[in-house]
Amino acid sequence: MQEPLKFAYWVPNVSGGLVTSTIEQRTDWGFEYNKKLAQTAENNGFEYALSQIRYMASYGADHQHEATAFSLALGLATERLKLIAAVHPGLWEPSVLAKWVATADHLTNGRIAVNVVSGWLKAEFTAMGQPWLEHDERYRRSNEFIRVLREIWTSDAGAEFAGDFYRVRDFDLKPRPVDVPGRPHPEIFQGGNSTAARYNGGTVSDWYFSNGKDYDGFTEQVEEVLGHAKTAQRLQPVRFGLNGFMIARDGEKEARDTLREIIEKANKPAVEGFRDAVQQAGNSTGDKRGMWADSSFEDLVQYNDGFKTQLIGTPEQIADRAIEYKRRGANLLLLGFLHFQEEVEYFGANVLPIIREKEAELAAREPQALTV
Repeated sequence: MQEPLKFAYWVPNVSGGLVTSTIEQRTDWGFEYNKKLAQTAENNGFEYALSQIRYMASYGADHQHEATAFSLALGLATERLKLIAAVHPGLWEPSVLAKWVATADHLTNGRIAVNVVSGWLKAEFTAMGQPWLEHDERYRRSNEFIRVLREIWTSDAGAEFAGDFYRVRDFDLKPRPVDVPGRPHPEIFQGGNSTAARYNGGTVSDWYFSNGKDYDGFTEQVEEVLGHAKTAQRLQPVRFGLNGFMIARDGEKEARDTLREIIEKANKPAVEGFRDAVQQAGNSTGDKRGMWADSSFEDLVQYNDGFKTQLIGTPEQIADRAIEYKRRGANLLLLGFLHFQEEVEYFGANVLPIIREKEAELAAREPQALTV
């Protein structure tokens, strides 16, 4: 927590933007737009870019580019930005992904990471003839998936692993990923709100991604994940990312009016279809703490609950909320925008400088708040 707050953005490699609404979104899912956006982002304070994954048309996302290929292309078009590619266990073999990441890591000079997605859209798996596991089994498979990746990337001899889902014998990976100081292997992100997701976050993931949450909701997740981390054999402490949809405007009324218009113009059939799919997944957990289990219709207009984080208002107001989330354990904010190109530039010019000023004030006033 002594490090400056980091920032990532959702790569709009899926059509429809980051809100399921008919409001104008000056954002495009094509490569040329995203290439320019990635270059803009790395010059405006963003350290990471997360390429989302959909495989077929659904719920407002009629077209999509595959995440690993798109992340690599953006990596080759940038100089400093770290690219996070979303991947699904069950659709990838971990040994094959380990090899892909090693190659991509060399091509980008050590700037590739993965976000392990346990899966929420049953229709995609069944359409591809893949088995759909029960919720906690999907997360148990992800746990093994992450452990296999780490074993292959760090083993001094041939990697060995024998689990319920994956087996690797004498797997010798050459070349290994790039040797980046302070990074034992390419970073592994993983999200989810459920008990199983929190367990994985504390025990095997480098980063735990939270859906949008208010202060108390985020704090509760951080405390539980850290509890699991205390008993785990980790190479590094777990770090925390939080999703948020940012609407930064010169005046608070303008920002709130924009939020109101997004929700009023929601694509209701698409949002309701998405809600039916994801809340089935969330409610399938025994304790009903899965992803989106408590999300309202309005929350799901931004499909990762980004409105809940309330990064909405003037640059000063948003900076205050960002600092409070940092005090509660956030190391990174994963941001979505309505008009990506313009709003990423606005963030770099108007919001980020205030956040950095407030971080310095926080360090002077509450040095103990910068440690977990």
